Amino acid sequence: MEHIRYDGDMFKKFVLNKLQEYVKQYFKNHPEIKLIVVAGSVGKTSTKRALATLLSRRYRVRMQEGNYNSEISTPLAILGINKPANIKNPFSWFSVFRAARLRIKNPTDVDVIVQELGTDRPGDIAEFGRYLVPDIALVTAVTPEHMEFFGSIEAVAQEEMSVSSYSKFTLINRDDVDGRFADFATNPNFSTYGTAGVSEYRFEQQGFDPEAGYTGNIIAVNYEPFPVAIKVVGEHSLRPIMGAVAAAMMMGLTPDDITKGLALIRPVPGRMNILKGIQGTTIIDDTYNSSPAAAAAALQTLYSLDDAPQRIAVLGDMRELGATSQMEHEKIGAMCDPNMLAWVVTVGPESEKYLAPIARARGCQVRVARNAIEAGQFVRSVTEDGTAILVKGSQNTIYLEECVKILCNMTEDIELVRQTPEWIKIKDAYFSRYQ
Repeated sequence: MEHIRYDGDMFKKFVLNKLQEYVKQYFKNHPEIKLIVVAGSVGKTSTKRALATLLSRRYRVRMQEGNYNSEISTPLAILGINKPANIKNPFSWFSVFRAARLRIKNPTDVDVIVQELGTDRPGDIAEFGRYLVPDIALVTAVTPEHMEFFGSIEAVAQEEMSVSSYSKFTLINRDDVDGRFADFATNPNFSTYGTAGVSEYRFEQQGFDPEAGYTGNIIAVNYEPFPVAIKVVGEHSLRPIMGAVAAAMMMGLTPDDITKGLALIRPVPGRMNILKGIQGTTIIDDTYNSSPAAAAAALQTLYSLDDAPQRIAVLGDMRELGATSQMEHEKIGAMCDPNMLAWVVTVGPESEKYLAPIARARGCQVRVARNAIEAGQFVRSVTEDGTAILVKGSQNTIYLEECVKILCNMTEDIELVRQTPEWIKIKDAYFSRYQ
């Protein structure tokens, strides 16, 4: 979640209040616009993008690429306005406010807005309720996040589920939100989605192919089961899709709309993308970010590729775990199976300190790399023809997409995360310290 810093608290408060009032006035003047928000520990961006893809078959949709989900970026994203180049200059905000007033006054150019809501600290999600009344809210997952501020998984659950208190209807991922947190959904108007058999909107898997993805049936409230194909890898990748399907069906899309829309959905760069690598290798590019639940699911997906002559797991640090970091890294280390993995390669101090020793104790061959580039060079040196390679880690100072570059046959159609000039500059400065 991005944070914008200001010289003075009063100026920040002024900007926030103005933007929030503009958003309230925008929806007051355009009551026909539907607002769908996506909260949760993980899976927000994938859910958001999948939902926008489905809804675009019938509606004009506003969805901002990237993680525009903070206190400042959220109202701007909803209004479809870019933040000023110099956020500390009061005069630069005048053009923003003028654009907001035009949005309010002029005929609308959208039917549905799909927006992420992010949180760093307790109360962040509730703050959005000061000016938003979503028609549908999705809660994608409750997993350890920002534990230095939340302290417990119960506190995380209470935070993420608080979106239900000001939303007209809530959709909850039954797979990744423990049932014991249901009481935190204060609004009784909710349904569940996922792959679990108890979900009102669910996907029942029938087959899987690494190239073609999953086939199966969608089971939904008030609909007959209907067959679909979903081109993603990893069962946990099905859950954002099902969240999107549930919300889209609540918005009136038909099974035919859903089936045709699903054919257009592709994985978000850096999120369980299957890439072709050197020597006929298969690379699972999951480098956007990492969390305990996502890392565990990614490892299980790697293990499921049973045609590979060998498997290698490149595992980077999981960030923002606070006091639970040791425990969560050790859990992933315990999942490293020497019968399934030829090598475990770690990147980052937390993985070196906690994950690597547990993996070694289990009998795995472990290589501790100083950085993503060193990890890529090592994996390249031990790779056999047809190897399946998982590359999974968090963001800042891990940058495992640079490992993928070394292992991949880079072509124009391959999309990796953090490849903008700004990110390249940051990473060049970081990796230069190892030269």
